[in-house]
Amino acid sequence: MVKIRLFRVGGKSKPFYRIVAADSRSPRSGRFIERLGSYDPKGNPAKVVLKAERIRHWLAQGALPTKTVEVILRKEGYYRKPESTDPGPEMKESK
Repeated sequence: MVKIRLFRVGGKSKPFYRIVAADSRSPRSGRFIERLGSYDPKGNPAKVVLKAERIRHWLAQGALPTKTVEVILRKEGYYRKPESTDPGPEMKESK
């Protein structure tokens, strides 16, 4: 399964992350498929650079963002959580 996640490249006490598409079995800062952007949390406000076209491509292919990346993508307007297939308590049949 492909995940869109953070890849840490910053030094000690200077975090800087790349947003990448990677196989879910790869280590955090290991092999990845494609670089999709960057995230600098130290900036005020945090600086985010994204390749919108490629992010949309990977999301359309079924890639799932991690929770942190999901928050970043929502703030930038590139991601909306899929609707749940669970019918909810009012739609479930009672026994």
